[in-house]
Amino acid sequence: MPLEIERKFLVTRDYKAAAFTHEEIVQGYLSSVPERTVRVRIKGEKAYLTIKGMGNESGMSRYEWEKEIPVAEARELLLLCEPGVIDKVRYYIASGKYTFEVDEFRGENEGLTVAEIEIADENDNFEKPEWLGREVTGDKRYYNASLVKYPYSKWD
Repeated sequence: MPLEIERKFLVTRDYKAAAFTHEEIVQGYLSSVPERTVRVRIKGEKAYLTIKGMGNESGMSRYEWEKEIPVAEARELLLLCEPGVIDKVRYYIASGKYTFEVDEFRGENEGLTVAEIEIADENDNFEKPEWLGREVTGDKRYYNASLVKYPYSKWD
């Protein structure tokens, strides 16, 4: 069973100069319940259907299954999704043996920027760039499936 191990951080400083590429992402959720989220995503010129299981106690690891689908089908599936959409630009930044994915949210989540790093093991060490802020791994408010329901612009 494929396992995703990732850590999330807020971003506190400018990071864009370090990015080697970026792409626009639009996604919606056919199911956003924590036990199984089913996401439809258009990322650049490709589209994906992704199923994620519930996170472990630390919030770092969870089952993830992903399949590329035609963009036209993804557009159709987005019409069936729960209310709300995630709209963001993702920047890719190399850091040691890993790559950070920095998501700059738009729309109702404007003002939120989150960096994620997928690692090989929960105890793996990685380089932390100076623009990396507070860790929010396991804080469900920062999950995209939560941001669809409770956008950043509505937080107190």
